[in-house]
Amino acid sequence: MDKRFLGFVLISASFLLAVMGILLLLEKPFSFFGKLPGDIRIEKENFSIYIPITSMALISLILTLLLNIISRFFK
Repeated sequence: MDKRFLGFVLISASFLLAVMGILLLLEKPFSFFGKLPGDIRIEKENFSIYIPITSMALISLILTLLLNIISRFFK
C-alpha cells in the first residue's frame, strides 16, 4: 500500500471522527435523528429495541455524497 494513500486515509478518518465529535457536542440541532418516520422503536416492560432505519439511510446518503465530492478533488 502506498504511504501517501495511507496518510490520506488516516487524515480522512480523523477528520470524520472530529466532525462526529462536534456533532455529538451540538446535539440539540440534530435532535430529529432517531425520531424520523421509518425509525422503529419498541418498548415493553423488560425489553427495549431501537432500529434507526431512516436515520441510518439519511446518514449513508450524506456520507456517500460527501465522500464522492472529496474523491473528485484527489483524482
